[in-house]
Amino acid sequence: EVQLMESGGGSVQTGESLRLSCEVSGFTDHDYSIGWFRQAPGKGREGISRISISDGQTVYADSVRGRFTISSDYGEDTVYLQMNNLTPNDTDVYFCAASVWVSSANWRMPDRYSYWGQGTQVTVSS
Repeated sequence: EVQLMESGGGSVQTGESLRLSCEVSGFTDHDYSIGWFRQAPGKGREGISRISISDGQTVYADSVRGRFTISSDYGEDTVYLQMNNLTPNDTDVYFCAASVWVSSANWRMPDRYSYWGQGTQVTVSS
């Protein structure tokens, strides 16, 4: 069974940085994608970035482009989200998700991802 686990969240001040990790297990090959989402209480999940493990292609939402960087380690069992220049608007629960079918056209849609982690809290104070 595919399992995902996020870590690295915490409380920081405006302008500081955090690096989130998504540990991935259960895939028998590297033909899948990992997306990062965030969700505020009472709101839907917002897609912020995606990486294709098979070819390394990455995409970003406009809200984080230039500040956040998604990457994978050599073994492709951990995906990272480096978050720089954080603001209070980045305060959310952050989730990683996996899919073997997500495309560049619909990567922001949570319904396209089959597997989800439990989330990690990020809090940014002024």
